[in-house]
Formats: sequence, C-alpha cells, structure tokens
Amino acid sequence: MASNVRKSDGCPVDFVLKQISGPWTTHILWLLRMHGILRFGELKRLLPDISPKMLTDRLKRLEADGLVARDYQPTIPPTVSYSLTKRGVQLKAMLDALGDVATRWRAEDVREGQKSKPQNRGSAKAARQASSATALKTPRASSRARSLPSATPK
Repeated sequence: MASNVRKSDGCPVDFVLKQISGPWTTHILWLLRMHGILRFGELKRLLPDISPKMLTDRLKRLEADGLVARDYQPTIPPTVSYSLTKRGVQLKAMLDALGDVATRWRAEDVREGQKSKPQNRGSAKAARQASSATALKTPRASSRARSLPSATPK
C-alpha cells in the first residue's frame, strides 16, 4: 500500500498521539465526547483530582491544537464553556475504540486476578506513591522511625 508519509515523518499516528498525550488530556476529551458542552466548573467536578491550573493548561493546549472550542459569554458573571471542535469530533471513533479495548483489558485482568487499576508510570503522583511505599517497606526506614525521639514530654 502506498503512503504519502516520508520516512523522516515516522509513524503517522504519532502526530495525533502527540496532540492528545499529556496528563488528563484524554480524560478531558472523553468527558467532552460524552457530555457535549461543559463549563469549567463542571469539568472540575467531573475531575476532582485535577488542579484548576492543570485543567486550565490542558484546555488551553487542546484549544491551541484545534481540538476544543472555548465559548466565552460576557454575562455577569462571565460564562465559559468548552466543546469538541470538528477536528475533536473526529477523535470520537478512536476514543470509542480505545474505551472498548480498555473495558476488555480490565475484564481480562479481573478474570486473571490482576489489579485492573491503570499504572501511571509517568506521573509524579505515581512516583511519589511508589517511593513512599518502598520507604515504608525497607527496614532502614522503620529503624530510623524507632530511633527518633518521642514527641511526649518527659
């Protein structure tokens, strides 16, 4: 099959994946795909673990990439809502397919007795959790805790 992709361009899928990669990006796209139009506060409620700054950054990036439209209404108070653009809507089939794969994989993991929780290997939160869990398991950490002076007055 002939392709218009030059060798130096690499995999054509990378172009799309680079635009939708990053923390929270696919989750935001998924929510907009499911709900249509959402205001900032609604997105924040649906994503309770995301900080307002991160949500703002992700939405700005998605808007700059042409995947999300921002609709500002100069009412009192101002209202801002977000929706998928025509380009963003083109991702629906891909998001649906990825959702189907995720559902199948989770079901397989449950059947096999594995944890179905996704591993966020690249996230800082996952790294902190892993390092704190390791620190709790090491004998050195527990011996240090025993050698600390007690907080009770003598």
